[in-house]
Amino acid sequence: MAKKINDVMTKSPQTIGRDASVVDAARVMRDADTGIVPIVDGERLLAAITDRDVTVRIVADGGDPNATRAFDVASRELVTVDPQQSLDEALRLMAEHKVRRLPVCEEDGKLVGIVAQADVARHANDERTGEVVERISS
Repeated sequence: MAKKINDVMTKSPQTIGRDASVVDAARVMRDADTGIVPIVDGERLLAAITDRDVTVRIVADGGDPNATRAFDVASRELVTVDPQQSLDEALRLMAEHKVRRLPVCEEDGKLVGIVAQADVARHANDERTGEVVERISS
């Protein structure tokens, strides 16, 4: 498979700043029809909050999404991929780390996109995609 991440990623994803609330993040997810919102300082990726973070870390614990900063409940130890890496590398990273989405960052930490399991499924062969989905889900 010769495709690069840059060929299949969602470019320039919607982002929020460090001080945005969980409600702000949820609205971005709704409006952009996505399950992840990167948190940035300028163009540099700091963290990412997912729909699962909102559900598990706020709603299930009875937290106040209006009063909670998204950054405080977001994942900060992120697995990222370079835009010039191969789609196979994204598949490997998703399977190894059991994640459905990878922020795409240049070497300097600048966020340039997101590659999701759905992007991979549209461009990878069915057998390889099936293997990755199975590993992520187990």
